[in-house]
This record gives sequence, C-alpha cells and structure tokens, in this order.
Amino acid sequence: MERFMAMLSRNKNKDPPPTKLLDLAGQLCQDLQSSSPHLEKLVEAILGCKHKIYFLTNIHIVRACVFVHIRNRQHDTACRLLEYCKAEEKEELVRLWHEIHYQRVMEKHHTDFLTPLQKYRCRKRNPPPVSLCPEGSKSRNYSDEVRQRLHRFAAEVTTNPNKKQRERLAQDVNLQPNQVYNWFANYRRRQKS
Repeated sequence: MERFMAMLSRNKNKDPPPTKLLDLAGQLCQDLQSSSPHLEKLVEAILGCKHKIYFLTNIHIVRACVFVHIRNRQHDTACRLLEYCKAEEKEELVRLWHEIHYQRVMEKHHTDFLTPLQKYRCRKRNPPPVSLCPEGSKSRNYSDEVRQRLHRFAAEVTTNPNKKQRERLAQDVNLQPNQVYNWFANYRRRQKS
C-alpha cells in the first residue's frame, strides 16, 4: 500500500500514469477486498487523483470503488462511477449495476436478501444505461413474426395444441416445444381474463 501511495505521488502529473502503477492498483484492490479500512483508503486515493479515468479501466478497481460506495450507502455515486468508467468487461459492469440497485431495495425494505421475483422487478425498474449495455437490454419477447404465427395458429387451429402440433409449430418458429407450450398456456389465461 505504501509503495502504491509513493508511486502515485511521484507520478501524479504523468498523463497517462505508468502501466506499472495501474497494475499495482488493480492487484491491491483484489488483495484488499476483505480489509475494509485499507480498501477505503486506496479507493479514496484513486478517486482523488486527477487521472482516475485511467484507473477506472481496470475491472478490479471499478469493483472495489463500487463496493466501497455501496458500503457507505452512496448508491447514486456508485451508479455514476459505473456510467463514467471505461472498463471493457460490460457484463460484469451490468452485474455491478444490478447489485447496487439490489442493495438499495434491501436497505429500503430492511431485509438481508431479495427473492428472484424482487430481483427481476428491480432489474426491470432500473435498466442499465446505454453506456454499459450498448446493444440495449435483452428483450424476453418473441419477434412480431413469431407472435403473429402463434396467434394465427391459435385463431385458425386451436388454443390447446397437442404435443405433436406443439413440436411442429416449435420447429416452424424456431422455438423450444416447452416455449410454445408456455405461450399457449399464457394465451389461454389472458383470454379468460
């Protein structure tokens, strides 16, 4: 830790900072995960330097910063940091985004865990920003063409297809038979209400 602080002080005006310094910061963030006071001091030093954008390209540093912000109940700051960082591991950044929002909901409801449904609702209410998820959030809906084919089958043939019909239809629309089964079960349920 002292070595890092000395290197940071020596290289505070270098743009960009030496790779050796960035690597050391990433390694320290990994090593200090369980040591809260030291990790907090390290994160404070990294975020306090004028070249912090270079440090925020390392996923270990980003994870440590988010962890410290969550622990200090600075959820908005953690979210802004994720939007601002330039780390390449987008899936990990999205996972951290969701973790921030899970923590926020747990604090609001004074609970230590969330059910899968609560997590799902939390993700729906707080989708990751475009900077983290450039292709957009994944849609769980079928394409218009697939939905039209399924609706047409329900209107013209039956709303309760047998196994053979489901398998043929699944092959035609490029779905799994159980997806077709569930779609028709949901369709019948919607028709009743």
